[in-house]
Amino acid sequence: MKIATKALNAAGLAGLLLLNACAGQSTGQATSWYASHDGVAPRADRTYVCHGFGCTYKTPVNISSRDLRRLKRILAAGSRSAEAERKAIANAVAWNEKRVAPQVGSANDVGGLDLHNAGVRGQMDCIDEATNTASLLLVAEKHGYLKYHSVSGPVARGFFLDGRYPHATATVKEKKTGEVFAIDSWPKANGEKPVVEDLKRWMAG
Repeated sequence: MKIATKALNAAGLAGLLLLNACAGQSTGQATSWYASHDGVAPRADRTYVCHGFGCTYKTPVNISSRDLRRLKRILAAGSRSAEAERKAIANAVAWNEKRVAPQVGSANDVGGLDLHNAGVRGQMDCIDEATNTASLLLVAEKHGYLKYHSVSGPVARGFFLDGRYPHATATVKEKKTGEVFAIDSWPKANGEKPVVEDLKRWMAG
């Protein structure tokens, strides 16, 4: 779907202002992200999937008891170590993107920078992706499925003036070491495993 240049520029400016507000922020409570990014915090049995760029659209998706059992099994596969749990988290994010796709219309969501899809239902920018990943992780945390990590707030890097395009990601904090890791699903297409890396390295990217 094509959008007018004026609308695209407005969307880009809105994204710039949005990400400037949170660039360089420290990781705090994940729930504080929603109010400032037009998202809706998840419930124990429902998430509100953002799409259309900047959470333009929010589709409620219920989480059944069967879904919770599957999520628990996926994350339990990482119970041996913090590193293994991060790999399991990546698998859980990929699974969840496929799970919600039929309701959200996001099966063909492309990865990476795709401004021509701004405003298109089912397509997601980094704000959408960071929000949706954080929501899934908060549900997992609420149900006690995370052993080695807590869910920290999404963060952003870049603001054009430093030569980098603004970009946001969900994060988790390792309980033992306090080390924070980016769980970045934006570079990948729907249903692919997200990039998982030390936040300091991600910030320098």
